[in-house]
Amino acid sequence: MQKRVILYSSIFVLALAIVLTAGQLIAQAPARGQAGQPSATQAQGPGPGLGAQAGPGRGGPARGPTVDPPAPKKHVLILAFTEGFHHGSTTDGVGMIWQLGQESGLFDTEIRTDGKWVTKGSAGGGEARNLDWFNAIVAVNTTGNWPLNDQQKKDFISAIRDDGKGFVAVHAALDCNHNNVWPEFTEMIGGEFAAHPWFTFWAPVIIEDPSFPAMKHFGSTRMVFYDEMYVPRAENWSRSKVNVLMRLDESKLPPPGPQEPYASLSGIGAMMSGAGAEAMKKMATRGLREDQDYALAWAKMYGKGRVFYSSLGHTKAAFQNPDVRKMYLEAIKWVLGFTEGSTAPHPKVN
Repeated sequence: MQKRVILYSSIFVLALAIVLTAGQLIAQAPARGQAGQPSATQAQGPGPGLGAQAGPGRGGPARGPTVDPPAPKKHVLILAFTEGFHHGSTTDGVGMIWQLGQESGLFDTEIRTDGKWVTKGSAGGGEARNLDWFNAIVAVNTTGNWPLNDQQKKDFISAIRDDGKGFVAVHAALDCNHNNVWPEFTEMIGGEFAAHPWFTFWAPVIIEDPSFPAMKHFGSTRMVFYDEMYVPRAENWSRSKVNVLMRLDESKLPPPGPQEPYASLSGIGAMMSGAGAEAMKKMATRGLREDQDYALAWAKMYGKGRVFYSSLGHTKAAFQNPDVRKMYLEAIKWVLGFTEGSTAPHPKVN
């Protein structure tokens, strides 16, 4: 009998010790909702494979820090048709825009050398896209009258003005739709090409708004670029309608006409003294402005849409220039709404 009492007592003590130990462990465990345990008010993790550890059992609640899935990329339509003068650098410019999207991871691109996708209607079968799909349009050296019908023109303007899609115009995208054939386009982009009085030359440049996202990276507000600089027509371009970001330094400009080394390399210098001398002289002086306000890049709003233009991009080398590449990347980011920058007009900055 005594042995049974001792045995029962031992069993009771052992059981009591187990209960007390378990209670102590429970008391020390973190409460629900503390770090490492999702509470009812915390978002559940995305499950295995997205930066979270799976809980007990397949498909259990996530534990540990969670990572949001990547935000969807923006979509950019690159237009590269040329109905007028074809620039040999067009492919380089298109390739640069595509590469900037790949490297930044911020946007993907579709490239068209026709106007078929410039519509809000059907753009074709398969994986064809229309303007509704895209967040911005980049036009690379799209000279001449754009190959669009009247409805496509209305859709394009509406996409920018009413839907708030961005527009980036590269170099000769200013040299198109002349003679009032599409006045809404001229108003949207901010002007129209007149001439390039100095052809391709070492252009003295002033950065007028170094705070703008596409200008911040330039190391100075005074520099030179070797490129062909367009001059907008006085009849339809005005500083009062845009934020001038970059312009030619009129105090350092040479006389109009082909400059070295371009004049000799291209043979244009010889043409100036040959049979076409008179025509070449007219070309050289046609774009000269009385106000000597030679804007090279500007930003503006067109309704809800952001618009950026730069004259840089005539030469192939321009699209290999790190500063030019950075400028166009930041311009695309700005029209897509990733960054902010002023479009307010201002007096000439010296």
